[in-house]
Amino acid sequence: MQNTVINGIAALENEALQAGRRGDGKRAVRLWDDILARVPGHPGALRALSQAAFQSGQVARARDLLQRLVEVDGRDRQHWLNLAVACLALKDEEGEEAAIRGALTVDPYDLVALILRARLYIRQGKRQAAAGACAAVAAVAPPLDSLPADLKPAVREALAWHETYNRELGAFLDDYLAPHFRELQGENLRRFRDSLDVMTGRKRRYDPQPALFHYQGLSPVSFFERADFPWLDAIEAATEEIRAEFLAVLGAEEGFTPYIDYSADQPLNQWAELNKSLSWSAFRLIEGGQVVGENAARCPRTMAALGGAPQPDQPGRTPSAMFSVLKPATRIPPHSGVSNVRLVTHLPLIVPPGCGFRVGNDTREWVPGKAWVFDDTIEHEAWNNSDQLRVVLIFDIWHPHLSAAERAMITAMAAGLNQMTQSEGGFGL
Repeated sequence: MQNTVINGIAALENEALQAGRRGDGKRAVRLWDDILARVPGHPGALRALSQAAFQSGQVARARDLLQRLVEVDGRDRQHWLNLAVACLALKDEEGEEAAIRGALTVDPYDLVALILRARLYIRQGKRQAAAGACAAVAAVAPPLDSLPADLKPAVREALAWHETYNRELGAFLDDYLAPHFRELQGENLRRFRDSLDVMTGRKRRYDPQPALFHYQGLSPVSFFERADFPWLDAIEAATEEIRAEFLAVLGAEEGFTPYIDYSADQPLNQWAELNKSLSWSAFRLIEGGQVVGENAARCPRTMAALGGAPQPDQPGRTPSAMFSVLKPATRIPPHSGVSNVRLVTHLPLIVPPGCGFRVGNDTREWVPGKAWVFDDTIEHEAWNNSDQLRVVLIFDIWHPHLSAAERAMITAMAAGLNQMTQSEGGFGL
């Protein structure tokens, strides 16, 4: 009986396809409707009927059929893109955004989906989100002269919009920072000005490029001289107490979160294996400039030791501090940090044999109780080839070559950016 039904559906499919090839659209639609009535989740029928509905101006029906199609099989990004176009035609922005997200979940590098996302955010006036979406278009798109003719205008539009955004961001920050410049008149802020111009696209940078904010004039140094940080003596002296606090929280098995946690519609690149994985986890003490109260309360000696470090002040961004836990047979792939205005400090707590760390051309082994400071905007990686946990206390500090005036301007800039990002129409860094 089942074989009979299957054979009957196959015969109808073949007849519908032949009708379509003959140009007999009406008969093809009747046949696909018959198939869909018998098999409500039939992908071929849903696809064909959605196309026919869209072509005949029945956009709402097309959207409904496409929604059913992606629910049955969401592995084809073109189905999601078709759904996004149907939602766009119906001015269903919520559905359009969800469909674009679906396409990018299938392929985070799909240029058409990225263009649709940029255009949606621009229409909605979500300038911060639009800037990020346009930047993604710029990162993914090949050179304009190699693009298909139908995509060139859309890519040009995204690039032009992002350029305008950067000009407006620069003008806003110029006005916002003007009183701070006056207050620090006479101080050498050339590097800050150059860095601000680089961030807003007014100048091109030629140095190694951190992911978000590159401060001009800071020489790239992989590992800094330990003697440059005498305040580390007190933190190293507290290693045993800090380790004891970590072991206590480890025993409680609470508060640990994946170090890497990207949403499904973001390009994972080298993070695919570690995303949302506790193979590399963190027990966060300070995050985004805010103390994680419950966690910090369990580690009072660690928090007291961190109080002796020159922690950076970028509201909503830094400082940060955490216990970083790398499970056995786990490797952190090569990557770079977000800004060279702060450096990263490691205090090793538990280091079994077979663990290592590379920054640029320099490879080292951790030694428990011996801290080091490095520039994480230089490519770096870590590995644990042992059968035990590797644990390091990680925290960031101001780059020591920044003057007090420069630090003040960086803090002011962060506050200015926060002011603009309090609404959807703001600028983002």
